[in-house]
Amino acid sequence: MAVAQAIPLIGSLVLTRLYAPTEFGIFSVWLGLVLLASVIVTGRLEVTLAIEHDGGPRNFAALATLATITLGCLFLGMAAGGAYLLVPNLYGGTPVLLLAGVPAVLLTASAQTWQSWAAAEGQYRYLSGMRIAQALGVTGTQIGVGWFAPNSIALALGHVFGLLLGTCFAAYLMPVALSPLRSLSGFLINLRAFWSRNRRFPLLSLPADSINSASAQLPLLIITGKFGPKVGGLFALTMRVLGAPIGLMGAAVLDVFKRSAASSYREQANCQGDYVRTFRVLAAGGVLLAIGVMLLSEPVFVLAFGEPWREAGLIAIWLVPMFALRFVASPLSYVFYIAGKQHVDLVWQCALLVMTVTVFLLPTDFETSVRGYAIGYSFLYLAYLAMSYRFSKGSKA
Repeated sequence: MAVAQAIPLIGSLVLTRLYAPTEFGIFSVWLGLVLLASVIVTGRLEVTLAIEHDGGPRNFAALATLATITLGCLFLGMAAGGAYLLVPNLYGGTPVLLLAGVPAVLLTASAQTWQSWAAAEGQYRYLSGMRIAQALGVTGTQIGVGWFAPNSIALALGHVFGLLLGTCFAAYLMPVALSPLRSLSGFLINLRAFWSRNRRFPLLSLPADSINSASAQLPLLIITGKFGPKVGGLFALTMRVLGAPIGLMGAAVLDVFKRSAASSYREQANCQGDYVRTFRVLAAGGVLLAIGVMLLSEPVFVLAFGEPWREAGLIAIWLVPMFALRFVASPLSYVFYIAGKQHVDLVWQCALLVMTVTVFLLPTDFETSVRGYAIGYSFLYLAYLAMSYRFSKGSKA
């Protein structure tokens, strides 16, 4: 996991010298839309992999999730193509980013499914290998094409090719058994049964996680539109530098927590012990993260990325409360799925969306908007932790 965390960070040292903040900002907006769409096409069915029984049932769940993603991307491609034919100038006169978006969504969602499957199986060595391969593929390709065409289109195409390499490696490590496809009619019947059995995930978890993804991408979209792509690029780099290690470290904890907590909840009707142990580890990490960012972020950003990126170090300081609490709260949020409290999660995500839109649409300067966003998000995370702890008690509550 340390290797997987280091690759995008080290790569950023080169990328920020190849690509201008403006190009990085345009690419980050495109990537934000891809990430949002990749959540939608899964139906959040990849979350069910940790809940399914080992062996055949989980293999079918993985196959069914990949089939769902493929169908979703077909509809997405037709919708995007139709929009381009009707309004050719909708995408700035060039369809390249649009064309790259659909395979990017397909590959992002597929890679997430394979990683969720590896975590559900307890194959953490495979999981780390998948993440390392994807990080190497994306970062290496973007650096390679950046020497010849340092623009946002090259960043997007490099991202797609890197995702393809990572997904192929994941499929090599954990090939999906295709035997259920021998009878197409039988597979479709079982697929409908799988959708019906797990309907709470697309009905409740999908809207909640889509809103969460939209809330995560909206700041960049609004900042880019309100303050320009250069400021958007600075904000995007800050989110990338702080978010990459936090996301991967949090994901490493989550990969272990989801399996142990789900098992405890099935056997004991609660996972309070798993929750408390995991919270202690994450809280210690969050404190260290906050101290490190407060003391070192600005000089480190200048040293690592150059003087044009100094303000990104200041933005990191403004955002540190949010990121420290995100490091603690995000892995523990899996309790909402285990306890069947997706409707509560949906309400929280709606509150997050309202807060985000309100803060960034107010007629304030950039610093005030970002600081308000961090404070509002921090209070919501505190409420999230309180609720997830209560739900971890299960029948003991």
